[in-house]
Amino acid sequence: MLSFRQKNIKFAADSFEPEEYSIDWDGIDPGAEPPKNRYARRQSVSAEPLAPSDEEDDDEEKIVYPKTDQQRIRLNEAVKNILLFKNLESEELTRVLDAMFEKKVTPDEHVIDQGDDGDNFYVVDSGTYDIFVKIDGADKNVGNYINKGSFGELALMYNTPRAATIVATSDGILWALDRVTFRKIVLRAASKKRKAYEALIEKVPMLSEINMSEKMNLADALESKTYDDGECIIKQGDEAEFMYFVEKGVVSIQILQPGESNEVEVATCTEGQYFGELALVTHKPRAASAYAVGLVRCAVLEIHAFERLLGPCMDIMKRNITNYEETLNNLGIEHTDLR
Repeated sequence: MLSFRQKNIKFAADSFEPEEYSIDWDGIDPGAEPPKNRYARRQSVSAEPLAPSDEEDDDEEKIVYPKTDQQRIRLNEAVKNILLFKNLESEELTRVLDAMFEKKVTPDEHVIDQGDDGDNFYVVDSGTYDIFVKIDGADKNVGNYINKGSFGELALMYNTPRAATIVATSDGILWALDRVTFRKIVLRAASKKRKAYEALIEKVPMLSEINMSEKMNLADALESKTYDDGECIIKQGDEAEFMYFVEKGVVSIQILQPGESNEVEVATCTEGQYFGELALVTHKPRAASAYAVGLVRCAVLEIHAFERLLGPCMDIMKRNITNYEETLNNLGIEHTDLR
């Protein structure tokens, strides 16, 4: 789930690079980069709270749209990279997939129109779609979807009008989820995830450098991963893709010296501590390996989100390089230049 409080947010259009300025529109996908849009800053969202209301009754009859085996396979493929769905437990995900229905579209068909009320959340199964936003009275094409992506959640999250127009440019198939089911299951799980990560972030002293809005964005960008006892989380010499915050358990940081066959433990990380940031700061291969000691759960931040969200903490992380070097020197361990 994304926070919509900063100008640098992620948009659901595939193969676009982040821009300095962006706007809110109803085509946001947590798993992709924003489309280029130099025309306007994002508009603020002023609506109901993100969390679903208590009045949404869990005892309401479940919605089920029958599907063939082939449809179920296509649906599972379409949703596998939707970050909002990754917050769901197995039973919750099954309920969501049961409640989704197939919608076929034809060229020039308007799936949603800017200004309309939100009814459904959409996941692209196939087809191509253009994204239009009205800027200074004119419709501007700000991106597209090509056979994947999702859109429509913003209006459902905040009860705001649609913030963009989505037009099919080919025959295609969408999977739609109604507003009530979206809020009851998907939004509630996302809200629970945010609260848990905000609590974790408060335990990390380094993150006191970022403001509340940045903390909320960071919480939205984190994803949980679980590791079994002895499992290698990062490997010395590998390219860096993620930074890790320990949610539960203990992580052993180990280094293999040149010419040696056994690694040496140089540090351990416990709940509220972090590791893996060094290679993201220096843009060099991993300087150490990390292993799970017992069952470990980490909140993971990928490199693009790291660079976008943790800029205010960069000086602290650079200063930590000196601490790492001193620790290795005290242990008598040779190391390459970490800077």
